[in-house]
Amino acid sequence: MTTTKTATTKTTDRPAPWPSGLLIVDKPAGLTSHDVVARVRRLAHTRRVGHAGTLDPMATGVLVIGIEKATRLLGHLALTEKTYEVVIRLGQSTTTDDADGEPTGGSPAAGLVSGAALNAEIARLTGDIMQVPSSVSAIKVNGQRAYKLTRAGEAPELAARPVTIREFQVLGLSTDGDFLDVAARVRCSSGTYIRALARDLGSALGTGGHLTALRRTAVGPYTLQQAHALGELEDQVRTERVRLTPDTPATSAGRPPPAPALSAPDPDPEAEGWLTPLAAAAAAAFPRLDLTVDDARRLAQGAKLPLPADLSVQPGDPAAAFDPDGTLVALVTAESGRVRSLAVFTAVS
Repeated sequence: MTTTKTATTKTTDRPAPWPSGLLIVDKPAGLTSHDVVARVRRLAHTRRVGHAGTLDPMATGVLVIGIEKATRLLGHLALTEKTYEVVIRLGQSTTTDDADGEPTGGSPAAGLVSGAALNAEIARLTGDIMQVPSSVSAIKVNGQRAYKLTRAGEAPELAARPVTIREFQVLGLSTDGDFLDVAARVRCSSGTYIRALARDLGSALGTGGHLTALRRTAVGPYTLQQAHALGELEDQVRTERVRLTPDTPATSAGRPPPAPALSAPDPDPEAEGWLTPLAAAAAAAFPRLDLTVDDARRLAQGAKLPLPADLSVQPGDPAAAFDPDGTLVALVTAESGRVRSLAVFTAVS
């Protein structure tokens, strides 16, 4: 006699993904930007997470994260200006232009570099300048990343490129033996290498120099005041999920709280102020185009619309198009007197 077993499928309820929006994270040191993305994916219960404006592991500060449909905003955000608080150590050069590299030389700076000399060289490094990128940049040389060649013991030749240093202000000076540490604020164009700025300042002063601290305080319109510490955010979500777990038993003294059920609800990331909703993020970042119901439907279906006279947008630059309810329909641009979609976010029936 043959018996057959009926297969059963075990299902597990999991929290719904977070809604679409931008999350501004204060990245801690030691994590890559992709590490942050991986942790936000777990936090937001979705793989549709991306970032704009990469930060190196040693750097801390503002990292813009897109969740769900907001990942499609990231490539269009105007993140052309960035602000950093940095510490440059004068008196030593390194192989990587930062504290992770091996020393390659230098001369004493403490007590020997005058304020006048420092300010003069900073002035020369301010404005529109030509900068040779750091040897540990991700720029490709003959198909290989510069940082890989450097770490393999080679010395890649990198061409100078134009960058703009809009502000290079000394915030404080301190000494450590023969070293002079310069705390400064740098506001610069996208594509500027702060390591290279430290290297060039040390070279100009004849002491050598490298970067010892880097904190991004703003990128485009996003600042540290809007940013959330990643660990604190994870702790808040964990605490709220325990609180919201149905029938959570009281804990005995000295015992940890129970783990939340997988089906426990998450706190609302928008209500908690963690997430900027998709429509609000687009409205803050781009010129606005308000559509009629008919035009919203046509645009969502791929049609081009007449270019309104009051829409101030250059060809190729994005604007955000909204339906009468305030829902983001698409990012659009001007083209030959018409409006065409760059990215469609919703279908309008």
